Amino acid sequence: MNATRRFPPGPGWPLVLLAIAWAARALAAPDIAGFALENPAPGVYVHYGAVAEMSRANAGDVANVGFVIGSRCVAVIDTGGTYAVGRALRDALRKVTALPVCYVVNTHAHPDHVFGNAAFVSDHPEFVGHARLTDALQLRGPNYLNALHRDLGDVAEGTVVVLPTRTVFDTLDLDLGGRVLTLRAWPTAHTDCDVTVLDRESGTLWLGDLLFVDHLPVLDGNLRGFLGAIEALRTQPAARAIAGHGRAGDWPQALDAEERYLRGLQTDVRAAIRQGRSLSQTLAATTTSSDPGWRLVDAFHRRNVSAAYAELEWNE
Repeated sequence: MNATRRFPPGPGWPLVLLAIAWAARALAAPDIAGFALENPAPGVYVHYGAVAEMSRANAGDVANVGFVIGSRCVAVIDTGGTYAVGRALRDALRKVTALPVCYVVNTHAHPDHVFGNAAFVSDHPEFVGHARLTDALQLRGPNYLNALHRDLGDVAEGTVVVLPTRTVFDTLDLDLGGRVLTLRAWPTAHTDCDVTVLDRESGTLWLGDLLFVDHLPVLDGNLRGFLGAIEALRTQPAARAIAGHGRAGDWPQALDAEERYLRGLQTDVRAAIRQGRSLSQTLAATTTSSDPGWRLVDAFHRRNVSAAYAELEWNE
């Protein structure tokens, strides 16, 4: 079932026009040195961002982004954490193909995946995302932008919010010419607006942040929903997976470490609640369970505990 909505010029388009204006003055935005592409399957190109928090040093280049080429046009899948990253991705794309960019797909609303959108405005693509992506960006976008400009300063030059022009409620096929991408909108999991993208031709499954590798999983939606999504994703046949962060191995085993962490989080928080512990006591007592190799634990684990506690405390 295809479910989609197209938007005529409306509330989102002033932001698109603003993106054009910003792009015109964004010559000062930094170049991303050593922006490398990998080509894991014919017509599939991936740039792997650093497993790190966004900073001036990495210019927001911390998420995995890329594109898929059909015979008619190209679909970009996520665009990075700043205009500069989006511009580097577009420049890299143009070294590979001169075909038009007809779609820019955002897998969810987090800034490290959507803030490069402005670099593609001049290509006049359809910006595609979950049915709830517009609301998420309108609600959080101004705060995300303020934080970005505060933390990255002039490195964030040219970065603006660009809203979807087409949304998916269930599934949606995008035809690139002899090549079809199937988008699936998920119930609340990592966020409330997660989308996956399957390139049928190569069997490449782009998961956005429904899959973290090396980078500690981040919970900004619903823990039980995240675990449910993982269970459902395990049934999805794929030749390879592209995580939102880190490099995925064999599919679906690539999901194993993330699931262990999230189930451990659920077990620990449930036990703390049943023992009558407060949130502060729970934060002090929980651990990252059985996988010591996670990176960015200090940045995200306590947030995950807080989110899980708020979700589970009325259900135990």
